[in-house]
Amino acid sequence: MWESRATSLSTAAAALPDVQPEARPHHGPAEPLSRLALGAIGIVFGDIGTSPLYSLKESFIGPHPLAVDRAHIFGILSLIFWTLTLVVTVKYVLIIMRADNKGEGGSLALLALIARRMPGKRWTEGIVLLGVLATALFYGDAIITPAISVLSAVEGLEVVNSGFAPLVLPVSIVILIGLFMIQAHGTARVGEVFGPVMLAYFAIIALLGLVNIAAAPGILVIVNPWWAVHFFALDPRLAFLALGSVVLAVTGAEALYADMGHFGQRPISLAWLYLVFPCLLLNYLGQGALLLVSPEAIANPFFLMAPSWSRLPLVVLATAATIIASQAVISGAFSVTRQAMQLGFVPRLKILHTSERAAGQIYLPFVNWTLLVLVLGLVLGFRESSKLASAYGIAVTGTMFITTCLLAVLLFSVWRWNRWLAAAVTGVFLAVDGAYFASNLTKIPDGGWFPLLIAGIVFTLLTTWATGRKLLRRRLSEASMPLEMLIDHPPRSITRVPGTAIFLSADPQGAPPALLHNMKHNKVLHERIIILTVRVEDIPYVDPEGRVTSESLGEGFFRMIVRYGFMEEPDIPASLGQSRQCGREFRMIETSFFLGRQTLIPSKQPGMAIWREHLFAWMVRNAESAMEFFKLPVNRVVALGSQMEI
Repeated sequence: MWESRATSLSTAAAALPDVQPEARPHHGPAEPLSRLALGAIGIVFGDIGTSPLYSLKESFIGPHPLAVDRAHIFGILSLIFWTLTLVVTVKYVLIIMRADNKGEGGSLALLALIARRMPGKRWTEGIVLLGVLATALFYGDAIITPAISVLSAVEGLEVVNSGFAPLVLPVSIVILIGLFMIQAHGTARVGEVFGPVMLAYFAIIALLGLVNIAAAPGILVIVNPWWAVHFFALDPRLAFLALGSVVLAVTGAEALYADMGHFGQRPISLAWLYLVFPCLLLNYLGQGALLLVSPEAIANPFFLMAPSWSRLPLVVLATAATIIASQAVISGAFSVTRQAMQLGFVPRLKILHTSERAAGQIYLPFVNWTLLVLVLGLVLGFRESSKLASAYGIAVTGTMFITTCLLAVLLFSVWRWNRWLAAAVTGVFLAVDGAYFASNLTKIPDGGWFPLLIAGIVFTLLTTWATGRKLLRRRLSEASMPLEMLIDHPPRSITRVPGTAIFLSADPQGAPPALLHNMKHNKVLHERIIILTVRVEDIPYVDPEGRVTSESLGEGFFRMIVRYGFMEEPDIPASLGQSRQCGREFRMIETSFFLGRQTLIPSKQPGMAIWREHLFAWMVRNAESAMEFFKLPVNRVVALGSQMEI
């Protein structure tokens, strides 16, 4: 079963975007570097920027508590510093962000580069499965991030006044519900203030760090890796288990690569190197300095760094930052789902645009409300950010470990680095990511099971849809007939009628089932017949000049291919309206669209397990209709149904 699943995914991966090692220009409108960097600060770094709220605290009072003394404080902070340096700065900023597809990044882009450059390799199927699993783990991250971020910020109310403790849960729930409810209205206006708010947030947490460092400047020695080594020598078991909390400092690092298409490589790199990284480091150092002076502050060092009079405003600012971080991951879930949908891993879902200017501003109702239900379930089930931290780490480390595996293949087989250099680079990253992932596996009983459960469900859905589509196309191809035979020898009982008939077909070669059913039942053919295939190309956006291509087959038959980039939303009437091919212009009032709609019947034929066939049939029934997805005019569509065993 795994072999057939991997093979089908490898076939689907052929449609994934190709990437090149060299940097490519941003595909969007040209904007000043400073403006792009400010936008990146507001969107890209929201998740990793709010990590100081909980990461250091969890390292000491998490599932495996540590003594709040000099050796452990220095050891933990040294690990945090070198993790930020190696994982974010070196791995993502200096290496992985060089793999882009005309400005677009993300795990699917990295997977595409490998799958397309080595299509004949036997182990490519396993790489495709890893890429799909990384995508599945992303959804676990998208569920946990809003829950832990908002909870950890609102818990600052307990620091302001212990009497506020009963308000933490209801306030968090209200904020989360409001956050998901506004998604339908779009984030264009709110997005304009994201950058300045996060800029103020980073400036304030850096200032708090500096004030506390002044009280204990000795904390600066943690940049020496000897302290991390000393921590492992002091207590190897606890040091290994602490890695599960230390890695929370790099949550959101994947966003640097995934959001590269929105802002470009250079603005993100500059924002990280010259602002975000220094501010985060100062804040972590300040928390460590506070703990050296007042170990009891481990209850919540982030908020206790601030003077008592400023803690309530800091709670408000931190909550705003966590809302921004949550907004970024929710928008990311929308974008990833649309991209997976275009590439054939997800059924058609309803997509709404929330901005006339920004094509990336989209809203998927099904994804939004599913995320809200799961996020609220997490908050009500775990109730505290400390308990949620156990669930958080495994999704992050799992994704990072998979990315490193893909990076290893990239360096050796695609970019063809010097083997010794590639081995050294990947060896370091595999050791680091592997250690963090192994440490987080110990937290499965404490909540780590949740992202694994979500990833398992999503992985099953993605692979079932990709495999099911391949089986369905095979069955349709078996039942089809050559189009040339139909054109050369049409049935004598068929009457030609005025107008244009467009038959949507996934296979541009054979006669679509809807065409055969129309001839069988209605016994007519229109004077102009278009066999139209929608193809998703391996680039984010297709040049409008080459979007539509056609070929005359004779006797009024034409084969047409409409191309879209994997970041675009198909609109067939708009594309046809700009075309003057196939003899004359297209007038919707004279055009009929014929769609085939199959009712799938699970069977014992070779293919998938029977339960997966039932699942695929259910997904087909609940997918958005092709009429809505391709924006076809409602009063010009004819759907012809049939039953088919898979």
